[in-house]
Amino acid sequence: MEAADAPGVFQPRDQRPPASVLFMCGMNAIRSPIAAAIATQLFPRLYVASAGVRKGEPDPFATVVMEESGLDLGRHRPHTIEELEDTNFDLVVTLSPQAHHRALELTRTMAVTVEYWPTPDPTLVDGTREQILDAYRDVRDQLRRRIKDRFGWVPLPSG
Repeated sequence: MEAADAPGVFQPRDQRPPASVLFMCGMNAIRSPIAAAIATQLFPRLYVASAGVRKGEPDPFATVVMEESGLDLGRHRPHTIEELEDTNFDLVVTLSPQAHHRALELTRTMAVTVEYWPTPDPTLVDGTREQILDAYRDVRDQLRRRIKDRFGWVPLPSG
């Protein structure tokens, strides 16, 4: 694990950082599990979950690019928002248009912040295996930067 991916602490822009975050995408197979794994790695004290609008299948390319970062998605099983045991989150981050629409429907009577982070779908990329993996890496790296920026990530002091 590189220092850039080490567990850190919040230096949030707001006064009070969220205690729980839900990442949502279309099928909970690529974008939301990648974001959840990164957020959990960077902020071990943050409660993080992921879900989809529909249930997808595990994606082997997502598993490969996360292994490159030292994170294991091999045990992740996609599930929908309805399958979550707890839906009380401080923040819901949506990564696709359909997830954003669904999150707004579900939370309209709840005191929760919903943020839309448009994130490309790497399954739409054609080409060689390496070109496809590069599309997945771009998504992973974009989400890592966005999570660090949104939550004001700074590495834990050493020593």
